Amino acid sequence: MVDGLFDLDNRILVEAGSSHSHGPLRRLVVIDANVDRLHGERIRRYFTHHGVKHNILTLPVSEAEKTMDSVFTVLRRIDEFGISRRHEPIIAIGGGVLLDIVGLAASLYRRSTPYIRVPTTLIGLVDAGVGAKTGVNHGAHKNRLGSYFPAKTTLLDRGFLETLDPRHIVNGLAEILKIALIKDRALFELLERHGPTLIEERLQGETPESARGATQVIERAITGMLEELEMNLWEHKLERVVDYGHSFSPTLEMLALPELLHGEAVNIDMALTTLLSVQRGLIRPAEQQRIFTLMRALGLPVYHRLCEPSVLEAALADTVRHRDGLQRLPLAMGIGSACFVNDLQPSELYRAAATLREWAPATFPERRALHA
Repeated sequence: MVDGLFDLDNRILVEAGSSHSHGPLRRLVVIDANVDRLHGERIRRYFTHHGVKHNILTLPVSEAEKTMDSVFTVLRRIDEFGISRRHEPIIAIGGGVLLDIVGLAASLYRRSTPYIRVPTTLIGLVDAGVGAKTGVNHGAHKNRLGSYFPAKTTLLDRGFLETLDPRHIVNGLAEILKIALIKDRALFELLERHGPTLIEERLQGETPESARGATQVIERAITGMLEELEMNLWEHKLERVVDYGHSFSPTLEMLALPELLHGEAVNIDMALTTLLSVQRGLIRPAEQQRIFTLMRALGLPVYHRLCEPSVLEAALADTVRHRDGLQRLPLAMGIGSACFVNDLQPSELYRAAATLREWAPATFPERRALHA
């Protein structure tokens, strides 16, 4: 974690991921087009100040553009720039989509070329920026093409969040809520205490109390994710609690493009599986109330019109294929722990979806206003 990554007196990024080189400093920098619009001038000034010969590729990115075509665009620029694999790591500055695109390109170029991740969204800071996976969409499937290729270094500067749209703050909070629900009750309580303030202040901490809250939320979310990934980075073990919220959401997200953001789809999945846990007696009614109250306070959606039997069955079938023939479905047990089931029945799924459909219009009327 770094404050003021692009301050002129901060050399961390210049030195990150590179062995000593006697020649001039050179870097290929791939930047999300929105980030370039907001921060491009100071990023260029930073590299110029440190005497770095830099070639910047500005890439328009969205979930719809998370394809091999974008990867090939990066690969062409890598080839044109002619980087040294030992001394000139590629630098990726942007949200999770851009980090995935650049990471996959780096893994392919000469069979592995070092890269540095600089996530600029909340979901990038706590999720996409800290894992080993890269991936792009293919056909109707999310992240169907990819690799396991950890970044040489990941530099996390929450100052980027200051310019994020509130909806994208909420989007990242869904992934933080995931960690809270399946392994960190204290994180859940922090979200209950600070949630609306985190959104309003974009996790910048405008008071001592909110600064502590924002720091604790980010650090606990990252630590929780890393604890789960560290011993299973290449996913040899397919029972992963961090797959919570990611059993039905990949299909929902792709079918709903561009309507749902990743974290919004994940939260719909978590709302659905919360009710599955309630139906199985794994979550008490009082805990259910706390979970849905927090989702409401964070402005997260709990239902989408695509939550119908045929779509949910197809989503689960695709997940079973992905998990080597078993559901391996993580379900929350209370708040802060989880278990896995392999015997989910269609009738349970339909009942939970019907309950969400009944609740959604009356329980979450303000979501549209928050996301406007």
